[in-house]
Amino acid sequence: MSDSKDSLVISFGEMLIDFVPDTAGVSLAESLGFLKAPGGAPANVACAIAKLGGNAAFIGKVGEDEFGRMLANILKKNGVNTDGVLFDKEARTALAFVTLRKDGEREFMFYRNPSADMLLTESELKMDLIKKAKIFHYGSISLITEPCRSAHVAAMKAAREAGALLSYDPNVRLPLWPSAEAARTGIKSIWLEADFIKVSDDEVEFLTQKDAQNEEVIRSLWHDRLKLLLITDGEKGCRYVTKNFKGNVSGFKVNAVDTTGAGDAFVGALLTAVARDTSIFDNEAKLREALTFSNACGAMCTTQKGAIPALPTAEEAKKFISSKAN
Repeated sequence: MSDSKDSLVISFGEMLIDFVPDTAGVSLAESLGFLKAPGGAPANVACAIAKLGGNAAFIGKVGEDEFGRMLANILKKNGVNTDGVLFDKEARTALAFVTLRKDGEREFMFYRNPSADMLLTESELKMDLIKKAKIFHYGSISLITEPCRSAHVAAMKAAREAGALLSYDPNVRLPLWPSAEAARTGIKSIWLEADFIKVSDDEVEFLTQKDAQNEEVIRSLWHDRLKLLLITDGEKGCRYVTKNFKGNVSGFKVNAVDTTGAGDAFVGALLTAVARDTSIFDNEAKLREALTFSNACGAMCTTQKGAIPALPTAEEAKKFISSKAN
């Protein structure tokens, strides 16, 4: 299991099976075969933290089926605390078919009608576990439908009241929302609660309907509770904004095979650093060092298919950075 000397980071939300075509650059219809890969952004983040030697737990619901048991076992194998994982007898584990276009970018088709993760209720939450978190991390997919939305809001509130920092990666998946407008409204409904937020440049454009490179547009996403706003720019790296400073950190060029999980690898690396040292928000040199490491983890994750299998260890990430520095 994870080194318990580290402060606990809890990831809340969905875990599912991604079916990825075994041939890159084809549509779902053209694909003859699919590889089964564990996925779901919050679960990926939990595995990323545990693989880097941090202390991670996952809270969410899967079906009481072969896939659900497989996912719970993958979390355990990766060193994630699974005390908060629930199994639903009535609903199946969610499935997503993910196509990799020739440029490594993705298209999604989801099977959730409804899936087990959508049926998590507030009364099922392991509040004693939530109250142990130093960081409580979540996305926006758990906000789409009830009862999961109410469970999500209650879990955030309990974590905040117990003194946890709240971490938000909206992880926009438009096909899951009733409309683009519903997605914008839903994602922004908990925006002001977070202590740190990570968004991609595409998500900035979607949420603001303006240019993600524009300084004023980024400013419009800032709020007073925030300690850190991060904008990831793919292989170009990332931009950061804190109360006292802002800047950007270059990324690493790699041959991308599959971008699934790259953002989660990045977030996991950053949350591992924050859990160990919260002074990172006030120390630009420390933050830049952590973001270089996070960029490396994100880049490495794109060089293999599937999110969790591609997540690096701290040792692998350090080697990767030093190989790029030479």
